[in-house]
Order: sequence, then structure tokens, then C-alpha cells
Amino acid sequence: MTSSNTQGRGQAVKSAARSTQNETLTAAGRAGFVARGVVYVLIGALAIQIALGSGDESADRQGALAQVVEQPFGKVMLWAMVVGFASMALWRGTRAILTRGPRRKAGSRVLDGGRAVFYAAICWATAVYAAGGGQGSSGNEQSQDWTASALELSYGQVLVGAAGCLLIGIGGVLAVRAAMRRFLRQLDTGSMSHGTKQIVTGLGVGGGVARGVVFAAAGVFILVAAVRFDPDEAKGVDATLRSFTQTPAGPWLLVAVAIGLILFGVFSFASARWRHL
Repeated sequence: MTSSNTQGRGQAVKSAARSTQNETLTAAGRAGFVARGVVYVLIGALAIQIALGSGDESADRQGALAQVVEQPFGKVMLWAMVVGFASMALWRGTRAILTRGPRRKAGSRVLDGGRAVFYAAICWATAVYAAGGGQGSSGNEQSQDWTASALELSYGQVLVGAAGCLLIGIGGVLAVRAAMRRFLRQLDTGSMSHGTKQIVTGLGVGGGVARGVVFAAAGVFILVAAVRFDPDEAKGVDATLRSFTQTPAGPWLLVAVAIGLILFGVFSFASARWRHL
């Protein structure tokens, strides 16, 4: 009896520990999606201002952080975003390392690992800015510096070209998956009303396609930089968005893309509420 009771208590403790771990990781994932949503909404709003000729801030993460810090309790909001990005990195990293099962293939875990590294870098940069360390180089300058460094390597032109093609491919996949509504598989649609599901679907499609277009456009500029062996052709998010105003559609194309980015930000908030975590 004693051995049986001890074993039962041990299983109960393990079960409670797993439950606590799951709750912690779920909260981390939700916080991460909220932080991502804030950044995309702000970038979209900044891009609209640029399209209308009234925006001075960069339409990228740096510009978004500058907007946050200007608000009441801006420093508190920045540190909350740091926690959110750290939470997203933790959640993605845990999925990459610990999650198993027939649906968790090696490729999915690699993608989650890459996303964990990305959000960890975003978390660090945001923390440096929140601590008063400044934002450093702009996104456009960073893109050009990285491209210049890569072009100096052996077969650097090929590597940069491959990076551009990869980014174009990622953008295309993001847009196509959004258009096919693949994101609905990751959401708890059963707990949504019919109207809510339609709204969330519209946010996911419009936002996901716009996000994919921006990724693909940035990839095109990197590919051009490789072909011309000119790092100045590479562009960050801000310059990529501004380039849409140079198309025949003029600033209205940028407005459309900016609205899409805002939709993706709101979709991120919906993901924080309904995503399977």
C-alpha cells in the first residue's frame, strides 16, 4: 500500500508539473503574439502616414519603438514588449526542442528554432532601446551592411542571391498560405461565433498576403543587390515599403499594403486569443 501510495503521489506531482509547464508556455505564446501585433499595427500606421506625406519616422521596428516610447508610460510599454518578445522566443524554442508527435516533423522544428532565434534578437534589440541604449543603425543601413559583408566573402554574390531568392520564396509561401486560409488550422475556430470566424478569417487573409508581399519585395531588392554586386540596392522594411510609392499605383499601393500590415497586427491579437498553444 505504501509503495502504491508513493507511486500515486509521484504521478500526481509529475502531472501537476506538466500542467504548470503547459500553462506557462501557453501564457508565453499569447504574450508573444500580442507583442508582435503591436509592432505590425504601428508599422502599418507609420506606412500610411508616409503614403500621405506626413510621416517622418521609419516604417519599421525602429520606428514602431520610437512611437511607443512617446506614449504615456512608454517605457513601461517598451519593457512589456521586451517580455512579450522573450515569451515568444521561449515558446518557439520550446516547440522546437520538446514538442514531439507525428505532426511535428523535423522541418517544423527547424522553423520554430529559427523563429526563436529571430525573436530573441528582437527582444535583445528592444531591451537595449528600452534601457536607453538607442536603436543603433536603421533597418535599411543594417540590411546594406550585412549585404556588403556577405558580398566580400568567397562566393558572396551567390550567397546573397540565394538569400534573396529564399526571402522571395518565404514571402510567396506566406501569401499563398494566407490566401488558402491555412492559418485556420492553428486556431480554435470551434469556440468562435460565425461572425467572429469570418472577421478573423478576413484579418488572416488580408494581413498574411500583405506580409508576404513585403517579404517578397525585400527579397527582390536583395537579389538585385547580388546581381549588380551593389549592397546599396538592399533595403530594409522601411525602404521596401517606401518603394511601393514608386510603382504606377503610386502611394495607394503603399496604403493598401499598410492596411494589410495593420490587419495582420490585429490578426496577431486574435491569435493570442484563439491559437492552439
